[in-house]
Amino acid sequence: MKLSLVELSTVAPGGDKAQALRHSVDAAKQAEGLGYHRIWYAEHHDSASTASSAPEILIALAACATSRIRIGSGAVLLNHYSPYKVAETYLQLEALAPGRIDLGLGRATAGPIVDLALRRDRDVPPTDDFAEQVQEVLAYFNGRFPADHPFAHLNPAAGVASRPEVWILGSSGNSARMAGQLGLGYAFAGFINPYGAERALLRHAAFATPAVNESAGGRGILSVSAVVADTDAEARRLNWSRTALMTRLARQGTAAQVPTVEEAERELSQEQKDTPTVITDGRWPRQIAGSPETVRDQLEQMTKATGVDEVMVQDIIADPAAQAHSRALLAKALDIAPAGE
Repeated sequence: MKLSLVELSTVAPGGDKAQALRHSVDAAKQAEGLGYHRIWYAEHHDSASTASSAPEILIALAACATSRIRIGSGAVLLNHYSPYKVAETYLQLEALAPGRIDLGLGRATAGPIVDLALRRDRDVPPTDDFAEQVQEVLAYFNGRFPADHPFAHLNPAAGVASRPEVWILGSSGNSARMAGQLGLGYAFAGFINPYGAERALLRHAAFATPAVNESAGGRGILSVSAVVADTDAEARRLNWSRTALMTRLARQGTAAQVPTVEEAERELSQEQKDTPTVITDGRWPRQIAGSPETVRDQLEQMTKATGVDEVMVQDIIADPAAQAHSRALLAKALDIAPAGE
């Protein structure tokens, strides 16, 4: 099983965004040293609890600080941007770190005001043209515009010997078929929709065609929220911060900040604290938490059900030291090792 990481640049309690961004670059160095396969940086806007609004900046910094791990976006919210600009940006990153850049593409809303601020054209209502946008990005990468297309003479890939891996990210399963038919990898956000993960990833595999990029095409990634500690009880306790953050976000909106474990303990009901963090009666949890052995068992069950060989972990843990320890424990539990060892 390959193990990867999606880094949110979480702002620790009492910290600031500058600290969170430095920690995100350090996370790439730690992940590479532990043998993680890739690290992706998220794109969140107008958020007090996270600092990563421009993943391409963190990708560039992390690429310069590492030498082997794959680095990418999880995801670029393509519905807000020009495909040409996205293609140029990630080709430039690929030139800086050949063979190590991933372009994860997704679509999401950040709320009506942020969406308006990000909109490419504010004079017309937004349209859902995600599939067309993805194909335009691929055409810039591979020079596959029809000869009479107005963009056919554009060549942003000139002088760049390799191409980023392209992945489609989703949480509903709607884009699984498209990713498969385009020969692209597909990453499913099980921490958002655990009940849809199996169906979506199997659907992607069923429609997979010969890859546009052989290293990514036809492959799937299961993304989960996971907290690992020395004991099951301590992991569940650390996980309270994420549970309380979700409650704060529902109440306070984007101003919500990550609570300490002690704050979360006071804010959560006993029922919330006792929410299952392992598969229970066949139902997958939104958040996995446990000892290394417990979490390894959960991930093995999930990868067997979905048919994937790679898990990508999101971990909202208030204490950066506990977060680093969680990542190290999980790497050891899954018996991964740095390349060359």
